[in-house]
Amino acid sequence: MNDLVIRRAARDDVAAIVAMIADDQLGSTRESVDDLTPYLKAFEQIDADPNQLLVVAERNQQVIGTLQLTIIPGLSRRGSSRGLIEAVRVAAPARGSGLGTTLIQWAVEESRTRGCTLVQLTSDKTRTDAHRFYTNLGFENTHEGFKLKLS
Repeated sequence: MNDLVIRRAARDDVAAIVAMIADDQLGSTRESVDDLTPYLKAFEQIDADPNQLLVVAERNQQVIGTLQLTIIPGLSRRGSSRGLIEAVRVAAPARGSGLGTTLIQWAVEESRTRGCTLVQLTSDKTRTDAHRFYTNLGFENTHEGFKLKLS
């Protein structure tokens, strides 16, 4: 992975990021690469927020991975912050190369650097391979998550 660069995403990366998000069983039912307008609007909000970090992994000027790291300040745990990892994706040609591990390790270290005392993530119940992946990286399945769709 010597030629790998993990960097803050730029507006020009949005199409590649959306393509990766849409390229799986769940994303293909809820994402669309046909109109990037809502994604570009979301990107602008993410990019303007100092507690949000959308990154891409790039090799040979090709975007091959992404994740979003949110730093959440809190009162619990003696006023500590936590890192929330979301939307981890690896482009199909790069899957199985260790890139997912590299991205997660990067996010954990970035969270530590930003003063977080905990890193958390969620994963859809149907993603059993992802659950095994996160467990192998040291994450523990300690909570039950809930969602309420608003639209």
